[in-house]
Amino acid sequence: MRISIYLLVLVVCLSACKSGPFSLIKPSSPHEQYENKLINAGLDKNAMGQRWIAKSKSLFDDGKQIKLPYKEMGYFSAEKIEGAAFNLKLERGQMLSANLSVQSVNGFVIYMDIWEQKENGEFKKLAFADSTGASLKLEAKRSGTYLLRLQPELLVSGSYTLEISVGPSLAFPLKNASRKQIQSFYGVGRDNGTRKHEGVDIFSSFRTPVLAVADGTVTRVNENNLGGRVVWFRPKGKDYTLYYAHLDEQIAVEGSDVALGDTLGLMGNTGNAKTTPPHLHFGLYTSGGAIDPLPFIDPLVAPTPKISSDITKLNTTLRTLNNVKLNATEQTGSSINLTQHTVLRVLAASDNQYKVELPDGRIGYVNAKLLTDTKPLSTRKIAVAGQNLYDSPNLNAGIKQSLPAGKTVSVLGNFDDFQLVSTNDNTIGWLSLK
Repeated sequence: MRISIYLLVLVVCLSACKSGPFSLIKPSSPHEQYENKLINAGLDKNAMGQRWIAKSKSLFDDGKQIKLPYKEMGYFSAEKIEGAAFNLKLERGQMLSANLSVQSVNGFVIYMDIWEQKENGEFKKLAFADSTGASLKLEAKRSGTYLLRLQPELLVSGSYTLEISVGPSLAFPLKNASRKQIQSFYGVGRDNGTRKHEGVDIFSSFRTPVLAVADGTVTRVNENNLGGRVVWFRPKGKDYTLYYAHLDEQIAVEGSDVALGDTLGLMGNTGNAKTTPPHLHFGLYTSGGAIDPLPFIDPLVAPTPKISSDITKLNTTLRTLNNVKLNATEQTGSSINLTQHTVLRVLAASDNQYKVELPDGRIGYVNAKLLTDTKPLSTRKIAVAGQNLYDSPNLNAGIKQSLPAGKTVSVLGNFDDFQLVSTNDNTIGWLSLK
């Protein structure tokens, strides 16, 4: 009776903790608002609230390295304190897009935020949303590691679909965008290796219009020996300047404001490009000098991969068909060996992989075809009276039953020195093999 009253009070408190509109006094993320409401309600003093707050912090150390673009369908259970984190490698100038959708009969909310990992290992929050309006776009201001974190509210279950993709933060400087038109890249040698190419060369027909890749201001229109007729352009709100070179004709006017798609000039081969086909030399300069402009304009945007693994297995217990490797990341990476019939829980599906959790909490990726349902493998007769049936494979875990000698159980799988078994009354638990 006390437990029922406690849960009722907890549910009422959590209902009051649902995320609401942003505070006009102190702007904060939906995740922070929810955590503050847990604390204000005193729920940080009980085990469930403490574990939720601890989980939010541990996810920074538990991020899984993924290759972009990425798509995952997963399930968060109300019975567990769950979350997910993903480590992303981004190049400066790329635009990250993250879309999250949920499906549940309850008021199921997942908090999503994106963080940048600094050189000292600390994380800086950059963008956030929740699943009531979960679409995030983030321009990478530097090349490095970023982390995307998902965490659901307490006491609710539901499935989610997460799609993460990357593209350019600027438009392409020609009307028809194609990666094939870029035939010389940043950093390649020039003039017998005495200098390096400080941009990319985009080829097209003579006098093709070259366009503003964003709203901004034309800061300079002039000529020089290398670039010939050139235009310098500063995108609005950015800390860099773009350089359009080898133009046959300059149309932009110095000091003028232009809009995305306006014509700045016509393609040519002036300057040191007189012996080459017409092309646009497109450069990008910061206060520290030239950087690679390709991530800013790259028109090659790969679609998110399709999920071929069976999504009906989400949040179910499966076992390995044979000895397999549990990979630390979707792209293999480091791995640990799992023996045949090892039991694990399916957290999410991505491509042809399952993201799974071992009974000891370790998480990794396994090819979906290497797992099967936990149907009975064999039977086992209890030899000694009072053998304990544990709720997890640990001798310090809770005891679900004390089994009498002679009782027959069905063996479903194993983990370390334990077997997962089912009794004739469908009670499932772990038996020690020692």
